[in-house]
Amino acid sequence: MSLNARLPQIAYVSTYVPKKCGLATYTHHLREAVNLSKGNRPQDPVVAVCNPDERLDYREPWMWPLLKPDPDEYRRLADTINQSSVDVVSLQHEFGIFGGDAGSHIIEFLRRVKKPVVTTFHTVFETPTEPYASVQKQIAQWSDQLLVMNRKGIGYLHDGFGIPLEKISFIPHGTPVPSLSDRAGTRRRMGWEKRRVLFTFGLLGRSKGIEFALRALAGAVQAVPDLLYVIAGATHPEVRKNEGEAYREELMAMIVELGLKHHVQMINRYIPEEELGSLISASDLYVTPYPGMQQITSGTLAYAAGLGRPILSTPYVYARDLVQGHDDMLLPYGDAEAWSAKIIELFSYPGMLAEWERVISQIGQSMHWPHVGAQHLRLFQQIVSEQRSKIADVG
Repeated sequence: MSLNARLPQIAYVSTYVPKKCGLATYTHHLREAVNLSKGNRPQDPVVAVCNPDERLDYREPWMWPLLKPDPDEYRRLADTINQSSVDVVSLQHEFGIFGGDAGSHIIEFLRRVKKPVVTTFHTVFETPTEPYASVQKQIAQWSDQLLVMNRKGIGYLHDGFGIPLEKISFIPHGTPVPSLSDRAGTRRRMGWEKRRVLFTFGLLGRSKGIEFALRALAGAVQAVPDLLYVIAGATHPEVRKNEGEAYREELMAMIVELGLKHHVQMINRYIPEEELGSLISASDLYVTPYPGMQQITSGTLAYAAGLGRPILSTPYVYARDLVQGHDDMLLPYGDAEAWSAKIIELFSYPGMLAEWERVISQIGQSMHWPHVGAQHLRLFQQIVSEQRSKIADVG
């Protein structure tokens, strides 16, 4: 379909910046990328899911705050969209974002909204369990089209919920376009000039496998003495609420115990998007040592691929889908010796690291935001066009 056809107005339903969460950041970039493909037209509205104390963060006319805990709010915002010039709704779904048991309040919105809905599932389970299964199934049934960022998710939705295959589309997770010009400057600024830098980014918590990565690092530093493992990101707010900085303190004690003080740098703060891109670009190897094999998306691993950084990861669902058969980049969780040996090999044979970089750069090209934004816009146009045809047929 030509992008010169009437361009649809899109309402995004999600958390949104300035909230510091991955979904908020993702939706911000998606909206910007789609708007770029539209030729920077008047701004599409955002239904920003927020807590009552965050409401004043969303004052722009195109920001429509939705108070998370109140089911009446979901019906009210559906009515607002029905009475607006919005053509299609882009619903970004993640568990924990919406109010109600397993986020069930969003079903009130879907039942009431009359505009077509394209729902992006950021999490899909291979074996869905209650109460999440029935909520996700209803969301899928009330949506006009579903989007996943992992090809495996298509089969999961089809097999788990009986969703027709033609109702599910795959579009990769969007990433920044690499700008390698600042790599040398960032390495100089961070004191990484003479180091081989392994990098992990994300809100810190016990599900990240950092202690395992430290054990693997301890087995590699004698053979590669200039190794530096950078662990970037603040402690996850929920973790901090429940146990303070206990996990970070355990990791720091482990670093001392393993003799890694010279080989680990922890950046304990929220890292803005632009700076994160610079740090990833300046690293030599991006690692995700996650223990959970069911993780179907990882924004940080997507960013590393989009920025052309070589990847070493445990074989969780998203990592397997991302590397597209280059399984030498995947090693099992818990096998610290295998991880140590692979790290030593990569930095002892630079040609191998360069080949990984070439492969990942090729994979990452299809993930850059301008490309991903254009794909979304084409899908939104298609859904709007189908809706208009149905109305015309009925008329």
